[in-house]
Amino acid sequence: MNSSNSRQTAALALAVAACMTGLPAWAGAVQGEPDSNARAEDLGIVTGLAVGAAAAGPVGAVLGAAAGGLLGDRYHRQKQMAAGLTGDLGRSEAERARLEANVAELNGSLAQSQAHGAQLEHTLAAVDAVGMDVSFRTADASIKVEDLSPLLKLGALAATVPDAKVRIAGFADPRGAPAYNEALSQRRAEAVAAALLCGGIARERLIIEARGSGESVSSAGDLDAYALDRRVTVRLERPAAVPPGAAVAGATAGDAAPEVAGP
Repeated sequence: MNSSNSRQTAALALAVAACMTGLPAWAGAVQGEPDSNARAEDLGIVTGLAVGAAAAGPVGAVLGAAAGGLLGDRYHRQKQMAAGLTGDLGRSEAERARLEANVAELNGSLAQSQAHGAQLEHTLAAVDAVGMDVSFRTADASIKVEDLSPLLKLGALAATVPDAKVRIAGFADPRGAPAYNEALSQRRAEAVAAALLCGGIARERLIIEARGSGESVSSAGDLDAYALDRRVTVRLERPAAVPPGAAVAGATAGDAAPEVAGP
C-alpha cells in the first residue's frame, strides 16, 4: 500500500469516526430535540465529511464538511419556513371562520329587523282599529282600577307608532246642566290622558275633546243608557285617518271651553 492510499484510508477512518460521533446527535434531532438547527447542520457536516473523505481524501473531507453544513442549514431554514406557512394557513382558516360567523350573525340581525319591520307595518295598518272605551260612575271622573292597566298598555303601544295620535273624547249623560256636563266630560278625558301619559306617549300627540251630553240619544229615565253615556272613547289615529281640520276643530273647542272633565 503506497502513501497516497494510506492517507485516503486514514481520511476515510476519520470520516467514519465523525459519522459515528454525529449519529447520536442526528437521532436526537429526529426525536424532536429543541436545537434542530444545530442537529441538521451537524448531520450535514458529518455526511459531507464522509463523502468528501471517500472521494478526495483529507482536502475533500474539509470541503465536504463545509458543503454539508451549508446544506444542513438550508434544510433547517426550509423546514422553518414550511412550519411558518402552515401556521399562517391555520390563522387564515380561523379568520375565515370568524368572518363567516360574523356574516351569519349579521344575516340573523337583518332577518330580525325585517321581521320587526313587517310586524310594525302590520301594527300600523291596524292602528285605526285600536282603541277602547272607559266607563265612569255618575258625576265621577275617577278611572276604575280594572281600566288602568289597559290604558297604560295602549299608551305604550301608541308611543311605538311615531306618526299616530290618540283622540280622547269625554262624554256625560243628559242629566245636569249642559255646562256642568261639558266640564265633567273634560275632567274624565283628562284623567284618561294622564293614564296614557304614564304609558309613555307624549302629551303633544294627544287630542283631548269634551263632548258633554250633546251627543246623547238616551231616553229620559233610561239608567242603562245613561251608563253608556258616561264614558271616554280612546282611538289611535294615523295622519291619513284624521279628517281634514279635525285637529284644528278640537283645539278650537278646547280654547272655547275650560279643560275640565265631566260626567
